Amino acid sequence: MQRSLSVVLVGAMIALSVGTVAGKECQGVNVPEQTQVQGSPLTLNGLGLYQATMLKVNVYVAALYVAQKSTDANAILASNTPKQIVLHFVRTVDGADLKKAWEEGFANNAKAQVPALKERIAKLTGWMVPIKSDQQLIFTHQPGTGVEVNVQEKVLGTVEGDDFARAFFAIWLGPQPPNPGLKAELLGGTCG
Repeated sequence: MQRSLSVVLVGAMIALSVGTVAGKECQGVNVPEQTQVQGSPLTLNGLGLYQATMLKVNVYVAALYVAQKSTDANAILASNTPKQIVLHFVRTVDGADLKKAWEEGFANNAKAQVPALKERIAKLTGWMVPIKSDQQLIFTHQPGTGVEVNVQEKVLGTVEGDDFARAFFAIWLGPQPPNPGLKAELLGGTCG
């Protein structure tokens, strides 16, 4: 009896741990429920699909990780805690298109800050190269430092400033995200 109880308990523990490891899925992209930034655990806040043009062409799946889950975009932007956005591309995108997208994102969601951020935006866009399907861009806000930029599994550097980090994450969480459903999805909705 005791042996069968042990087997049941071990089986339940394995089943629970598999559920935790599995994470969530969007458009065939699986992401973990948690990640770590400099030893700090971050939790998946939301998972969304970016679609370009009126034809709704799938471009990337975005996963937003935060220290404290929230459905309030302003609270996430104002929070001076680590956060990370992972863009997993489901189609190839040219480096020039990425540069244009960043510039438009800043202009649409942080227009008043753009003059003060101009050189740092140029630093970010200077790192953009063509991204192939199944490759990732990872942007990590490290409070007091700025946004670490990881392109194709290689850390290229950090764009300095918490002000830059707020403006950068506002691209997805500000008033004019890249497409209408993406912001809601990153704030805990269901992936498109």
